[in-house]
Amino acid sequence: MHGPGSSGWLLVALCAATGAYCLLRMRSGVEEQRRAAGGEALMGFGMAAMAVPAAVFTPPAWAWPLWAVVFGAAGLHALWAARASARHLHHVVGAGAMVYMAAAPRGAHHGAAGTPALTAALLLYFTAYVLVTGARLVPVAAVAGGPGTGPGAGSGARWGDRPELARACRLSMGIAMVAMLLMM
Repeated sequence: MHGPGSSGWLLVALCAATGAYCLLRMRSGVEEQRRAAGGEALMGFGMAAMAVPAAVFTPPAWAWPLWAVVFGAAGLHALWAARASARHLHHVVGAGAMVYMAAAPRGAHHGAAGTPALTAALLLYFTAYVLVTGARLVPVAAVAGGPGTGPGAGSGARWGDRPELARACRLSMGIAMVAMLLMM
C-alpha cells in the first residue's frame, strides 16, 4: 500500500481489531449474524494485510492474484446470499473493491488523467455508506434526550449479539476502505 507508514499502520490496527471482533461475533446464537461476521472477519483481516506499508513488507507477486481470487470467491458467496437479503449486496461491493485493489497494477492508479472512474465510484459509494452508517449509530433516545442511553444500557447482550457494535465494526471497515482507495 502506498502512502505514509503511520497511516498504513493505523489502518492495519483498525482492520485487524475489526476482524478480531468479527471473529467474536461468529459465536453469536443467531445464524445470520454468524454468517455475516465470517465474511466481515475475512474482509477485516484482508484489509489489514493489504494495508501493511510497502516499506515494511512487499508481498510476492503471486500474493495479489491470490487476494483477487479469495475476494472474488467471497463476492460470489455474498451475491449468492443476497438472494435471501439485499443487505448482502454491500458485501458484494466490498469484495469487488478488494478484488479491484488487488488486481490493479501497483502504482498505476493516479496518473496525469487523475482518479480512474471505478475508483471514484467506489469512493462515492463507501463515503455515502460511512455517512449513513455513522448516522445510524446515533441512538434515537440520545438525540431526544430520553432514557436508555446510560452506561448500562444494553449491557445484558453478549458481545457477539450487540447490533451497535456490529454497525461500528462495519463503519470502521467503511472508513478503512475509503482510506485505502484514497491511497491507491
